[in-house]
Amino acid sequence: MLDLRDERICVTGGAGFLGRHVLEMLALRGVEPRRVFVPRRKDYDLTVQGDVERLFRDARPTVVIHLAAEVGGIGANRLHPGRFFYANMAMGMNLVEQARLSGLRKFVHTGTVCAYPKFAPVPFREEDIWNGFPEETNAPYGVAKKALFVMLDGYQREYGLASAVLVPVNLYGPWDNFDPASSHVIPALIRKCEEARESRAESMTCWGTGSASREFLYVADAAEAIVRAAERVETPEPMNLGTGQEISIKSLVELVARLCGFEGRIEWDASKPDGQPRRCLDTSKAREILGWQAKHPFEQGLRKTIDWWRGRSKLVVPGSHAA
Repeated sequence: MLDLRDERICVTGGAGFLGRHVLEMLALRGVEPRRVFVPRRKDYDLTVQGDVERLFRDARPTVVIHLAAEVGGIGANRLHPGRFFYANMAMGMNLVEQARLSGLRKFVHTGTVCAYPKFAPVPFREEDIWNGFPEETNAPYGVAKKALFVMLDGYQREYGLASAVLVPVNLYGPWDNFDPASSHVIPALIRKCEEARESRAESMTCWGTGSASREFLYVADAAEAIVRAAERVETPEPMNLGTGQEISIKSLVELVARLCGFEGRIEWDASKPDGQPRRCLDTSKAREILGWQAKHPFEQGLRKTIDWWRGRSKLVVPGSHAA
Protein backbone atom coordinates (compact mmCIF):
# COMPACT_ATOMS: atom_id res chain seq x y z
CA MET A 1 0.00 0.00 0.00
CA LEU A 2 1.29 3.44 -0.95
CA ASP A 3 2.04 5.66 2.06
CA LEU A 4 0.79 9.04 0.88
CA ARG A 5 2.72 10.81 3.64
CA ASP A 6 5.87 10.14 1.62
CA GLU A 7 4.51 11.45 -1.69
CA ARG A 8 4.21 14.85 -3.35
CA ILE A 9 0.54 15.05 -4.29
CA CYS A 10 -1.06 17.32 -6.86
CA VAL A 11 -4.85 17.59 -6.45
CA THR A 12 -6.42 19.21 -9.50
CA GLY A 13 -9.73 20.78 -8.53
CA GLY A 14 -8.51 20.80 -4.94
CA ALA A 15 -10.15 24.15 -4.27
CA GLY A 16 -13.53 22.91 -5.53
CA PHE A 17 -16.43 20.96 -4.06
CA LEU A 18 -14.99 17.43 -4.00
CA GLY A 19 -11.41 18.67 -3.75
CA ARG A 20 -11.92 20.36 -0.38
CA HIS A 21 -13.05 17.07 1.09
CA VAL A 22 -10.20 15.10 -0.49
CA LEU A 23 -7.74 17.55 1.09
CA GLU A 24 -9.40 16.94 4.46
CA MET A 25 -9.00 13.17 4.02
CA LEU A 26 -5.33 13.57 3.11
CA ALA A 27 -4.80 15.66 6.23
CA LEU A 28 -6.45 12.94 8.33
CA ARG A 29 -3.94 10.50 6.83
CA GLY A 30 -1.14 12.67 8.19
CA VAL A 31 -0.12 14.16 4.84
CA GLU A 32 1.57 17.49 5.56
CA PRO A 33 0.19 20.55 3.72
CA ARG A 34 3.61 21.26 2.20
CA ARG A 35 3.39 17.94 0.35
CA VAL A 36 0.07 18.84 -1.35
CA PHE A 37 -0.13 21.18 -4.36
CA VAL A 38 -3.45 22.61 -5.54
CA PRO A 39 -3.21 24.32 -8.95
CA ARG A 40 -5.56 27.25 -9.53
CA ARG A 41 -6.99 28.11 -12.94
CA LYS A 42 -5.61 31.65 -12.84
CA ASP A 43 -2.12 30.15 -12.61
CA TYR A 44 -2.45 26.93 -14.61
CA ASP A 45 -5.00 26.37 -17.38
CA LEU A 46 -5.06 22.58 -17.53
CA THR A 47 -6.50 22.64 -21.05
CA VAL A 48 -3.20 24.18 -22.24
CA GLN A 49 -0.30 21.78 -22.66
CA GLY A 50 2.35 24.35 -21.75
CA ASP A 51 0.61 25.19 -18.48
CA VAL A 52 0.48 21.52 -17.50
CA GLU A 53 4.18 21.13 -18.31
CA ARG A 54 4.90 24.11 -16.06
CA LEU A 55 2.66 22.66 -13.34
CA PHE A 56 4.72 19.47 -13.26
CA ARG A 57 7.96 21.47 -13.15
CA ASP A 58 6.69 23.61 -10.29
CA ALA A 59 4.98 20.94 -8.18
CA ARG A 60 7.16 17.90 -9.04
CA PRO A 61 4.31 15.54 -8.09
CA THR A 62 4.71 11.82 -7.57
CA VAL A 63 0.91 11.34 -7.30
CA VAL A 64 -1.82 13.21 -9.19
CA ILE A 65 -5.44 13.07 -8.02
CA HIS A 66 -7.39 14.50 -10.94
CA LEU A 67 -10.70 16.00 -9.81
CA ALA A 68 -10.90 19.18 -11.91
CA ALA A 69 -13.81 19.22 -14.36
CA GLU A 70 -16.09 21.53 -16.27
CA VAL A 71 -19.50 20.13 -15.44
CA GLY A 72 -23.08 21.01 -14.61
CA GLY A 73 -26.64 19.78 -14.57
CA ILE A 74 -28.90 19.02 -17.53
CA GLY A 75 -29.31 22.69 -18.47
CA ALA A 76 -25.57 23.38 -18.48
CA ASN A 77 -24.88 20.22 -20.49
CA ARG A 78 -27.42 21.30 -23.13
CA LEU A 79 -25.87 24.76 -23.39
CA HIS A 80 -22.19 23.76 -23.44
CA PRO A 81 -21.76 20.31 -25.04
CA GLY A 82 -18.75 21.40 -27.08
CA ARG A 83 -16.96 23.13 -24.23
CA PHE A 84 -17.63 20.30 -21.79
CA PHE A 85 -16.19 17.75 -24.21
CA TYR A 86 -13.13 19.81 -25.11
CA ALA A 87 -12.24 21.02 -21.62
CA ASN A 88 -12.54 17.63 -19.93
CA MET A 89 -10.80 15.78 -22.73
CA ALA A 90 -7.96 18.31 -22.97
CA MET A 91 -7.34 18.46 -19.22
CA GLY A 92 -7.13 14.68 -18.96
CA MET A 93 -4.95 14.18 -22.02
CA ASN A 94 -2.48 16.86 -20.98
CA LEU A 95 -2.20 15.56 -17.43
CA VAL A 96 -1.85 11.87 -18.33
CA GLU A 97 0.77 12.55 -21.01
CA GLN A 98 2.78 14.71 -18.63
CA ALA A 99 2.45 12.02 -15.98
CA ARG A 100 4.09 9.58 -18.41
CA LEU A 101 6.88 11.99 -19.29
CA SER A 102 7.64 12.76 -15.65
CA GLY A 103 7.63 9.13 -14.45
CA LEU A 104 4.68 9.74 -12.10
CA ARG A 105 4.17 7.11 -9.39
CA LYS A 106 0.34 7.10 -9.49
CA PHE A 107 -2.48 8.84 -11.40
CA VAL A 108 -5.98 8.81 -9.88
CA HIS A 109 -8.77 9.75 -12.29
CA THR A 110 -12.30 10.59 -11.15
CA GLY A 111 -14.77 9.72 -13.89
CA THR A 112 -18.54 10.07 -13.89
CA VAL A 113 -21.73 8.02 -13.84
CA CYS A 114 -22.61 9.95 -17.03
CA ALA A 115 -20.21 7.58 -18.81
CA TYR A 116 -22.72 4.72 -18.56
CA PRO A 117 -25.06 3.85 -21.45
CA LYS A 118 -28.46 5.48 -21.35
CA PHE A 119 -30.22 2.15 -20.91
CA ALA A 120 -27.62 0.23 -18.90
CA PRO A 121 -29.11 -2.58 -16.77
CA VAL A 122 -29.77 -1.48 -13.18
CA PRO A 123 -27.77 -1.64 -10.99
CA PHE A 124 -24.96 -0.42 -13.26
CA ARG A 125 -21.97 -2.78 -13.27
CA GLU A 126 -18.53 -1.72 -14.43
CA GLU A 127 -18.45 -4.33 -17.21
CA ASP A 128 -21.47 -2.63 -18.85
CA ILE A 129 -19.83 0.77 -19.20
CA TRP A 130 -19.06 0.31 -22.93
CA ASN A 131 -22.29 -1.44 -23.89
CA GLY A 132 -24.08 1.55 -25.39
CA PHE A 133 -24.10 5.32 -25.84
CA PRO A 134 -24.63 7.66 -22.83
CA GLU A 135 -27.79 9.69 -22.31
CA GLU A 136 -27.74 12.40 -24.98
CA THR A 137 -27.84 15.56 -22.85
CA ASN A 138 -24.65 14.67 -20.97
CA ALA A 139 -22.94 12.44 -23.53
CA PRO A 140 -20.16 14.91 -24.49
CA TYR A 141 -19.08 15.20 -20.86
CA GLY A 142 -19.48 11.49 -20.16
CA VAL A 143 -17.61 10.36 -23.29
CA ALA A 144 -14.73 12.77 -22.63
CA LYS A 145 -14.26 11.44 -19.11
CA LYS A 146 -14.69 7.83 -20.27
CA ALA A 147 -12.13 8.18 -23.07
CA LEU A 148 -9.51 8.76 -20.38
CA PHE A 149 -10.23 5.29 -19.01
CA VAL A 150 -8.89 3.93 -22.31
CA MET A 151 -5.94 6.32 -22.32
CA LEU A 152 -4.89 5.23 -18.83
CA ASP A 153 -5.27 1.56 -19.78
CA GLY A 154 -3.09 2.09 -22.84
CA TYR A 155 -0.50 4.06 -20.88
CA GLN A 156 -0.25 1.35 -18.27
CA ARG A 157 0.18 -1.40 -20.88
CA GLU A 158 2.74 0.53 -22.96
CA TYR A 159 4.51 2.74 -20.41
CA GLY A 160 3.80 1.14 -17.03
CA LEU A 161 1.89 4.14 -15.64
CA ALA A 162 0.06 3.04 -12.48
CA SER A 163 -3.42 4.51 -12.14
CA ALA A 164 -6.87 4.18 -10.59
CA VAL A 165 -10.27 5.07 -12.06
CA LEU A 166 -13.29 5.90 -9.90
CA VAL A 167 -16.85 6.26 -11.22
CA PRO A 168 -18.98 8.14 -8.66
CA VAL A 169 -22.70 8.76 -8.84
CA ASN A 170 -24.05 12.29 -8.33
CA LEU A 171 -22.32 13.84 -5.32
CA TYR A 172 -23.85 16.28 -2.85
CA GLY A 173 -22.84 18.00 0.36
CA PRO A 174 -21.28 21.18 1.77
CA TRP A 175 -19.38 23.36 -0.73
CA ASP A 176 -21.45 22.08 -3.67
CA ASN A 177 -22.18 24.39 -6.59
CA PHE A 178 -25.50 26.18 -5.97
CA ASP A 179 -25.43 28.40 -9.08
CA PRO A 180 -28.83 27.81 -10.76
CA ALA A 181 -27.24 28.08 -14.21
CA SER A 182 -24.90 25.12 -13.70
CA SER A 183 -25.74 23.20 -10.52
CA HIS A 184 -26.74 19.56 -10.25
CA VAL A 185 -30.10 18.38 -9.00
CA ILE A 186 -29.68 18.43 -5.19
CA PRO A 187 -28.16 21.91 -4.80
CA ALA A 188 -30.58 23.23 -7.42
CA LEU A 189 -33.54 21.79 -5.49
CA ILE A 190 -32.31 23.02 -2.12
CA ARG A 191 -31.88 26.53 -3.47
CA LYS A 192 -35.27 26.44 -5.20
CA CYS A 193 -37.04 25.17 -2.07
CA GLU A 194 -35.31 27.66 0.20
CA GLU A 195 -36.12 30.60 -2.05
CA ALA A 196 -39.74 29.44 -2.41
CA ARG A 197 -40.06 29.06 1.37
CA GLU A 198 -38.50 32.44 2.10
CA SER A 199 -40.74 34.19 -0.45
CA ARG A 200 -43.81 32.24 0.77
CA ALA A 201 -44.50 31.09 -2.78
CA GLU A 202 -47.63 29.03 -3.31
CA SER A 203 -45.86 26.69 -5.73
CA MET A 204 -42.57 25.86 -7.38
CA THR A 205 -41.88 24.26 -10.76
CA CYS A 206 -39.38 21.46 -11.37
CA TRP A 207 -37.98 20.15 -14.65
CA GLY A 208 -39.28 16.98 -16.28
CA THR A 209 -41.90 14.55 -15.04
CA GLY A 210 -40.26 13.37 -11.83
CA SER A 211 -40.26 9.77 -13.05
CA ALA A 212 -36.49 9.43 -13.55
CA SER A 213 -34.44 7.98 -10.70
CA ARG A 214 -31.03 8.86 -9.31
CA GLU A 215 -28.56 7.70 -6.70
CA PHE A 216 -26.60 10.16 -4.56
CA LEU A 217 -23.37 9.92 -2.59
CA TYR A 218 -22.32 12.24 0.21
CA VAL A 219 -19.15 14.00 -0.83
CA ALA A 220 -17.06 13.03 2.22
CA ASP A 221 -17.75 9.35 1.50
CA ALA A 222 -16.55 9.81 -2.08
CA ALA A 223 -13.41 11.59 -0.87
CA GLU A 224 -12.54 8.69 1.44
CA ALA A 225 -12.85 6.22 -1.45
CA ILE A 226 -10.66 8.35 -3.72
CA VAL A 227 -7.88 8.55 -1.13
CA ARG A 228 -8.11 4.78 -0.53
CA ALA A 229 -7.76 4.22 -4.27
CA ALA A 230 -4.64 6.41 -4.30
CA GLU A 231 -3.20 4.19 -1.59
CA ARG A 232 -4.25 0.76 -2.86
CA VAL A 233 -5.09 0.61 -6.57
CA GLU A 234 -2.53 0.24 -9.38
CA THR A 235 -4.66 -0.61 -12.42
CA PRO A 236 -7.22 1.60 -14.26
CA GLU A 237 -10.20 -0.72 -14.04
CA PRO A 238 -13.32 1.44 -13.48
CA MET A 239 -14.69 1.18 -9.94
CA ASN A 240 -18.18 2.42 -9.00
CA LEU A 241 -18.74 4.66 -5.99
CA GLY A 242 -22.26 4.94 -4.66
CA THR A 243 -24.74 3.77 -2.05
CA GLY A 244 -26.77 1.29 -4.09
CA GLN A 245 -29.95 3.17 -3.10
CA GLU A 246 -32.17 4.57 -5.84
CA ILE A 247 -34.73 7.38 -5.43
CA SER A 248 -37.15 8.88 -7.95
CA ILE A 249 -36.81 12.59 -8.70
CA LYS A 250 -40.41 13.05 -7.55
CA SER A 251 -39.62 11.49 -4.16
CA LEU A 252 -36.40 13.49 -3.95
CA VAL A 253 -38.21 16.78 -4.53
CA GLU A 254 -40.79 15.93 -1.88
CA LEU A 255 -38.05 14.99 0.61
CA VAL A 256 -36.00 18.14 0.02
CA ALA A 257 -39.14 20.29 0.25
CA ARG A 258 -40.05 18.69 3.58
CA LEU A 259 -36.56 19.13 5.02
CA CYS A 260 -36.48 22.76 3.88
CA GLY A 261 -39.94 23.46 5.25
CA PHE A 262 -41.55 24.39 1.91
CA GLU A 263 -45.26 23.55 2.06
CA GLY A 264 -46.49 24.84 -1.32
CA ARG A 265 -47.44 22.93 -4.46
CA ILE A 266 -44.86 21.12 -6.56
CA GLU A 267 -45.54 21.42 -10.29
CA TRP A 268 -43.72 19.70 -13.15
CA ASP A 269 -42.66 21.12 -16.51
CA ALA A 270 -42.78 18.06 -18.76
CA SER A 271 -41.40 20.08 -21.70
CA LYS A 272 -38.00 19.89 -19.99
CA PRO A 273 -35.92 16.69 -20.18
CA ASP A 274 -35.74 14.07 -17.44
CA GLY A 275 -32.21 13.02 -18.40
CA GLN A 276 -31.13 9.40 -18.00
CA PRO A 277 -34.15 7.26 -17.03
CA ARG A 278 -32.50 5.45 -14.10
CA ARG A 279 -29.21 5.53 -12.19
CA CYS A 280 -28.15 3.09 -9.51
CA LEU A 281 -24.74 1.47 -9.10
CA ASP A 282 -23.40 -1.90 -8.06
CA THR A 283 -20.61 -0.98 -5.62
CA SER A 284 -19.40 -4.48 -4.75
CA LYS A 285 -16.01 -3.94 -6.41
CA ALA A 286 -15.24 -0.94 -4.18
CA ARG A 287 -16.19 -2.99 -1.11
CA GLU A 288 -13.95 -5.87 -2.15
CA ILE A 289 -10.90 -3.88 -3.31
CA LEU A 290 -11.01 -0.78 -1.12
CA GLY A 291 -12.88 -2.11 1.90
CA TRP A 292 -15.12 0.92 1.41
CA GLN A 293 -18.82 1.65 1.65
CA ALA A 294 -20.80 4.85 2.09
CA LYS A 295 -21.40 5.85 5.73
CA HIS A 296 -23.75 8.84 5.59
CA PRO A 297 -27.51 8.11 5.51
CA PHE A 298 -29.17 10.13 2.76
CA GLU A 299 -31.47 12.24 4.93
CA GLN A 300 -28.62 13.06 7.32
CA GLY A 301 -26.45 14.18 4.41
CA LEU A 302 -29.28 16.32 3.02
CA ARG A 303 -29.77 18.04 6.37
CA LYS A 304 -26.04 18.86 6.56
CA THR A 305 -26.15 20.25 3.03
CA ILE A 306 -29.24 22.37 3.70
CA ASP A 307 -27.70 23.74 6.91
CA TRP A 308 -24.51 24.62 5.06
CA TRP A 309 -26.42 26.42 2.31
CA ARG A 310 -28.48 28.39 4.80
CA GLY A 311 -25.23 29.65 6.30
CA ARG A 312 -23.79 30.56 2.89
CA SER A 313 -26.81 31.70 0.91
CA LYS A 314 -26.05 35.39 1.23
CA LEU A 315 -22.62 34.94 -0.36
CA VAL A 316 -21.76 34.74 -4.05
CA VAL A 317 -21.30 31.09 -5.00
CA PRO A 318 -18.98 30.22 -7.95
CA GLY A 319 -20.60 28.63 -10.98
CA SER A 320 -17.96 26.03 -11.83
CA HIS A 321 -16.39 23.00 -10.18
CA ALA A 322 -13.14 23.44 -12.06
CA ALA A 323 -10.09 24.78 -10.31
